Amino acid sequence: MPDQLLYAAEVMINGLMAGVLYALVALGFVLIFKASGIFNYAQGVLALFAALTLVGLQEGQVPFAHLINAAFGTEVHHFGWQLPSIVAILLTVGVMILLAVAIERFILKHLVNQEPIILFMATIGLAYFLEGFGDVMWGADVKTLDVGLPQGGSFWIEEKTAVLGGDGFYGFFIDKLDIVATVVAAILVISLTLFSQYSKQGRALRAVADDHQAALSVGISLRFIWVLVWSIAGFVALVAGIMWGAKSGVQFSLSLIALKALPVLMLGGFTSIPGAIVGGLIIGVGEKLFEFTIGPMIGGATENWFAYVLALLFLVFRPQGLFGEKIIERV
Repeated sequence: MPDQLLYAAEVMINGLMAGVLYALVALGFVLIFKASGIFNYAQGVLALFAALTLVGLQEGQVPFAHLINAAFGTEVHHFGWQLPSIVAILLTVGVMILLAVAIERFILKHLVNQEPIILFMATIGLAYFLEGFGDVMWGADVKTLDVGLPQGGSFWIEEKTAVLGGDGFYGFFIDKLDIVATVVAAILVISLTLFSQYSKQGRALRAVADDHQAALSVGISLRFIWVLVWSIAGFVALVAGIMWGAKSGVQFSLSLIALKALPVLMLGGFTSIPGAIVGGLIIGVGEKLFEFTIGPMIGGATENWFAYVLALLFLVFRPQGLFGEKIIERV
């Protein structure tokens, strides 16, 4: 098999794995949009806050240490113990559930039946608040996240695929962390799809998205659904934060992963979980292959803008996305 074709196959495999991670980030947007009609601008910051909390709990860091030290003249930074990764993850899940309850109680319940733009602006305010709150609570320094996930290239895959090419081909370079992230993300995506389509809560979620007052009139607890969906979105954000944080460290640029989900949503549709999956795979494979084939001809760095150009084309010719609902309004 020609080496160039093998390199293209390697690029495509890496693109598929990146696309699954993009779909994972986009799922948080889709879930909340389906439940409340809100485009959750804070989803990326939720991933950052979850990752910061996980690292802080894992390392036994004292929350608000900078404020405590400034107020009382102390030099306390750590409790002196470290938590196992699984315990820290479970505690972080609890924190994200408490955060979902707080968001519903102090923000969402006051905005029932408000215009979508008001709800959107509320999530923008929430994003900036959580980013500042995470800074004050855990500090702004770059943190290393280690939950025992394997990293580095898979030598087994390299050895097995090296025989496919010539003497100059050394096999596919596939990061073990990407493999684990792909498997975890795929399981989570499938589980959420089944939950949305076949569970009682999933059907209630869609009813709430259609009409808040109608859902209330048939006995659906709007507050419970919002807490549930924001808790699930927080868990999805935690998984995304673990995967991206383990790859590049936990830093405040982690919140920008939400921007990568926007083209995915535009391709797949804001109301479709399968659309998020397909959109993520298209973006992941498309940007990698475009960089591999066309990038060298135009100076490279096409991954920074390819997804947004593709999304722009979809907005022009199919604004509802591949799987989104086409809305016709009488004017």
